[in-house]
Amino acid sequence: MSVAISKKRKFVADGVFFAELNELLTRELAEDGYTGVEVRVTPLRTEIIIRATRTQSVLGEKGRRIRELTTVVQRRFNFPEKSVELYAEKVFNRGLSAMAQAESLRYKLLGGLAVRRACYGVLRFILESGGKGCEVIVTGKLRAQRGKTMKFNEGFMIKTGQPKQDFVDEAVRHLKMRQGVLGIKVKIMLPHDPTGKTGPRKPLPDVITVNEPKEEIEEPAPAPIAGDVPVAAH
Repeated sequence: MSVAISKKRKFVADGVFFAELNELLTRELAEDGYTGVEVRVTPLRTEIIIRATRTQSVLGEKGRRIRELTTVVQRRFNFPEKSVELYAEKVFNRGLSAMAQAESLRYKLLGGLAVRRACYGVLRFILESGGKGCEVIVTGKLRAQRGKTMKFNEGFMIKTGQPKQDFVDEAVRHLKMRQGVLGIKVKIMLPHDPTGKTGPRKPLPDVITVNEPKEEIEEPAPAPIAGDVPVAAH
């Protein structure tokens, strides 16, 4: 028997559940190209769809890992037995996922690659994957003792308004280096896609599409009706 709660408390509870679930999966599946999660609630069960670039690693050998994750989620959030299902969905274009690129940059920097070289590699990969623009910001003690911020931009990027919510994918990651903590922020301007697979369905509000003019078809002159007498001009 479910306890009746107010609509306001329900929204807050859903938000807290999503945030905690996302944090758990981010830490657990960081190396498997985790890019996000979707929660679908049906009358029979709750379906959790994990999006990742390497779905085979998420599933594990004979589905062992996904079963372990299902048990962890079920116990942590007090779901009844067999009322929650976890699925893995493959992300085909990881170049348009800010989370995947932030993790990629994080592992490059942990591996000792120079910041400038690592960031330009990420920028190039994003634009080659079809992104309209991107921005990478790395903050912290990069080389010297004093902390600083390095910002790398390429292409077209929107900063304000509703289109920013629709078109810009954003991710933040932290990595613990020997000299201190570095912060990474990746923003990707997604392209317009009418199918909704690689970007938003609706176009930018300032984009004007000019259609080709229709060809004018000349109508033939009406034929004279039988019995009509042509009038001679005076």
